[in-house]
Amino acid sequence: MLTVSEALDRAQLLCDAATKAGADAADALYYCNAATSVSMRLGELEDVERSEGQDISLRVFVGQRSASVSTADMDAGELEKLVARCVAMAREAPEDPYAGLAPEDLLFKGPVPDFDLDDGSEADPQALREAALAVEDAARAVAGVTNSEGGSASHSRTRFALVTSHGFAGGYGASGHSLSASVIAGEGAAMQRDYDWHSAHHLSDLESAEQIGASAGARAVRRLNPGKAPVGKLPVVFDPRIGSSLLGHLLGAIGGPAIARRTSFLLGKEEAQLFDPAILIRDEPHRPRGLRSRAFDGEGLPTAARDIVADGKVTGWLLDTASARQLGLAPTGHASRGGGASGVGASNLHLAPGTVTPEALMADIETGVYLTELIGQGVNPVTGDYSRGASGFVIRGGQLAEPIAEFTVAGNLIDMFGALTPADDLVFRQSVNVPTLRIDGMTVASS
Repeated sequence: MLTVSEALDRAQLLCDAATKAGADAADALYYCNAATSVSMRLGELEDVERSEGQDISLRVFVGQRSASVSTADMDAGELEKLVARCVAMAREAPEDPYAGLAPEDLLFKGPVPDFDLDDGSEADPQALREAALAVEDAARAVAGVTNSEGGSASHSRTRFALVTSHGFAGGYGASGHSLSASVIAGEGAAMQRDYDWHSAHHLSDLESAEQIGASAGARAVRRLNPGKAPVGKLPVVFDPRIGSSLLGHLLGAIGGPAIARRTSFLLGKEEAQLFDPAILIRDEPHRPRGLRSRAFDGEGLPTAARDIVADGKVTGWLLDTASARQLGLAPTGHASRGGGASGVGASNLHLAPGTVTPEALMADIETGVYLTELIGQGVNPVTGDYSRGASGFVIRGGQLAEPIAEFTVAGNLIDMFGALTPADDLVFRQSVNVPTLRIDGMTVASS
């Protein structure tokens, strides 16, 4: 695996070659990942995987025309052919008045800060095997668990480097650790499956195998013997593990590309009171050890903490350079790149906690549902109409009661945002984190 410095050199050489070959501007993005994972099932070794891959993507501009290519072949001769092919493709591409690199005067400048994303560890297959066995053993030890889909542990290292022809060069590395378990409770047609997992940059931040395994086993057992859900317009409570998906729908709707294409259900609602005034949703790209922390975005612009929603209102769109130009605005440092044209995305996102416990949040619900799993992709990004398959628990008399399955919850995201109330149990565990969330008035129906 290349060092960050070597990765930057590789990207710089490709970028320089593109301008020498006739490109007016170019950027090159290098990404490498090396991962080792071990899976155990029923106490026996099931799989050991070791993978290492690298990819370099080149984007060139000839006037208002652009093209992108990528390769995993780092041979000098092949890279030379790649550059020539990309420039030739750009000359034949249609003109795009919004194409181009990010504004030079807005580029990130100075040394890239250290957000402590790399603990310096190397993969230890024996330690991974022991961790995978421990997490599965903890899950299988839960009374009622009858079978296992396995426990797994993994270690990874990544390198990222971005260079542009107009002066930006930045890169960083990160380590990754993860643990997961998936087990089955019950017998025959009554079997139920569930899982738990955790990921962190530092091994010291990873939850214990015993904690993750016990959680996976308990979740599976709680799902046994599900009944039918109550139906009608009911209060719906989202478990934090799935409540984060609501922020994903919000991000898609405020992304510059969707606004520019006029395919967002929030189009024209820039000043609308979408949420309760107490709702705050914040993006924090500089959080130490954050899973998506970054000093610069996919175009080389600096990132900064931002309230995506404040006082219940969206504070503006998330913009890359192309969508910003199309909308006559400035880019916001939210460009994401995987090769080719950029998109937009947030980093470490969270919805601020409320003031009541989850128990108090549910206390006045005579009949409702508590969601622990969502199924399907029934969300219309243009209208905001929302319909998902679900499973979870009945809420009866303010308390969680029996498990339920095979039902749907439906509404419209604008109405759902307006009715959203958070509990006080926010935990920073993933890249997108929310507390327990309650939304009144959703339609619950049998599947």
